[in-house]
Amino acid sequence: MHVLRSALKVLARDDVEEALALCAQDPVANLFVAARLRALKGDPRRHGGEIWGWYESGAMRAACWSGANLVPVNANEQAVEAFAYRARRSGRQCSSIVGPAHMVLGLWQHLQASWGPARDIRANQPLMAMSTPPTVESDLLVRRSQMSELELLVPACVAMFTEEVGYSPVAADGGAVYRAQVSGLVASGRSFVRMDETESGPVVVFKAELGSVVPEAVQVQGVWVNPRYRGQGVAAPAMASLVETVQREVAPIVSLYVNGYNTRAIRAYERVGFQTVGTYATILF
Repeated sequence: MHVLRSALKVLARDDVEEALALCAQDPVANLFVAARLRALKGDPRRHGGEIWGWYESGAMRAACWSGANLVPVNANEQAVEAFAYRARRSGRQCSSIVGPAHMVLGLWQHLQASWGPARDIRANQPLMAMSTPPTVESDLLVRRSQMSELELLVPACVAMFTEEVGYSPVAADGGAVYRAQVSGLVASGRSFVRMDETESGPVVVFKAELGSVVPEAVQVQGVWVNPRYRGQGVAAPAMASLVETVQREVAPIVSLYVNGYNTRAIRAYERVGFQTVGTYATILF
């Protein structure tokens, strides 16, 4: 075990380019960590966690983000064991382990005795991506969210989070932190929405955010259709509009991952033009 520990270090700004080259071996699968590396490169004090590098023969062979999530990159069995050792020693500080399925499940095999039990294990989450134009007509009413719409948007985001993760993100502090996160996404142009005017006023029909963003690719998160509008063919045209905007203004590749049991969502994404390029897994605490 001493050999494994000696091969692992916390990355600093000088290590970023080597780590980004590692992420570039699979830019879609490693998008989250690549975005954190770019944040580290820009300002080491503001990236919200630390990144571990695992070295073999003097070269970086694997990496792992440790923050609100634990996210491995290019980790073989030895690297997984090294990252798990470091994570056990630090104690669980994350709310999930997420990333390529074989790496995540390998980490969990080493960590479950000390970190368990997990609240949920999602072992099959298709990782999907597209770099071509959408194959369905876009919903022209999908647009970037506006700060004036926060009072409508935040409840929609809370509903999505609660439905997806299984608990409310506002329970701990009444929602101040979560509202600030949503507000930040809106202010940075990374929140998209489709509204509908009803007799009782405007309602959110569809919403999604751009999570991790690098020049090469974007990972979409928080995709949600209002339950009142489900089954009406809303998702595919709305996603097509988002994809067109992202490809035109942000990055050429648009990606996301989805629970394997959510066959309706998978079919909608496939209609837009997304293809499965890998498998993620998530361990939720």
